[in-house]
Amino acid sequence: METMVTSVAMSGYFEVARRLGLNPVELAKQAGIDAGALANPDDRVSATACCRLLEMTAEKASCPTLALQMAETRQTFGSGVINVLLAHKRTLREVLLAAAEYRHLLNEALAVYVEDADKTVTIREELVVAPGTPTKQAIELALGVLARHSSALLGKFWKPRELHFTHAAPADLTFHRRFFGCPLQFGSDFNGFVCASADLDYPNPLADPELVRYAESLASPKNASAAESAALEVRKAIYLLLPLEQANAELVARYLHLSVRTMQRQLSSAGTSFSDQVEEVRGELAVRYMSNPTYPIGRVSALLGYAQQGSFTNWFVSRFHMTPRDWRASHAK
Repeated sequence: METMVTSVAMSGYFEVARRLGLNPVELAKQAGIDAGALANPDDRVSATACCRLLEMTAEKASCPTLALQMAETRQTFGSGVINVLLAHKRTLREVLLAAAEYRHLLNEALAVYVEDADKTVTIREELVVAPGTPTKQAIELALGVLARHSSALLGKFWKPRELHFTHAAPADLTFHRRFFGCPLQFGSDFNGFVCASADLDYPNPLADPELVRYAESLASPKNASAAESAALEVRKAIYLLLPLEQANAELVARYLHLSVRTMQRQLSSAGTSFSDQVEEVRGELAVRYMSNPTYPIGRVSALLGYAQQGSFTNWFVSRFHMTPRDWRASHAK
């Protein structure tokens, strides 16, 4: 089942591409996307194709800040039912939880996890698309939009402590530093913000519980009918939880608000199992992490849930038919 996004997730693409001197219609065609569908905010397009389009455009324009320039065009949440619902929640924490609940109507590929630890909150975001798809620009777009919306909601009270990216830093960070206004960590273990817990609970001055209830009454039936496959739901949860050493059946089911039995039954109906999904995600993340030469093999081992590097090596050989060191040497550019 192909993962889809609403075209509104690519808002700003045509404007920025033209500003950079490119033909966005032709580029969309090259990426396998109908430009008419991309221009219609209510249409749905392939998430994988959108990721390819962003990377291709950034490369052709020699513009590593393409995604952030797109995010910069987002002034408000927008006027759709889901955006109205999000814009009028009481706190940023409620906005994030609602965004996760209604993700089917926003971006099927995006997984969000809010992790509390003492007085700190980590907001992790992950994109689940076809294996091997470059996601650097798409991740920067997702986190850039989150920053814009959070700033619109909280104003001066949006003060993230850090922003993390798993990819390497561009040569020039001037635009990134101005856009995000917080310390940046590249080559990290995750993509997302680290914030003070209190900031997420600061009241939204535009909160309107009645308007939220009305928007929910309109959105909930659509959300139920748009629910994606159980396998994709589980995969997204594993992507988020595996690097935290929390990708067991109990914790994944809890994240999905399901019992373990229900989750396993849904996976069985889809012709798969929990262990199959863990194995697939682990394989995809292994390629992603091993492709980053700044990640020591021991670090990759830990991120994939192995306490002992020897166990990771045995698994890697069984999956890729060579040792991690040989794989990295054969894939070195």
